[in-house]
Amino acid sequence: MDNSFKGRQLFFMLQLALGALIMYFFHSYLVSSLLPDKEFVIPLWNVYVFHFIAVLIVYSIINFRFSNGRKQVFNPFILLMVLKMILVVIFLLPLFLSDAPNKVSDAVNFFIPYFIFLAFEVYSINRFLTS
Repeated sequence: MDNSFKGRQLFFMLQLALGALIMYFFHSYLVSSLLPDKEFVIPLWNVYVFHFIAVLIVYSIINFRFSNGRKQVFNPFILLMVLKMILVVIFLLPLFLSDAPNKVSDAVNFFIPYFIFLAFEVYSINRFLTS
């Protein structure tokens, strides 16, 4: 594997895209099988696009800083996680403000992929954090 910014970035993007597509199709299959009549406030594809973009931006910033000789990436990583949490609240605002009778299924549809994407993100950034 190439250790340059571009090599790491392309490898990460490939892993992220492949993982997101597999998870999305599996998740949508489960939802359509188990809850065929359920209509969600936030469509499933929006959830996955949000997670994909958020994780890609965080990784790209950390990768860029690391490639430019800034080996201390812990503080920017924590700052980016706080900003990401703020974006999560903004993203979920339509759900919070809706009159949907059962918001739990929408929240579960968001937070299960959130934690999977977060685990992948931390795993991928771990090499930067331990350098």
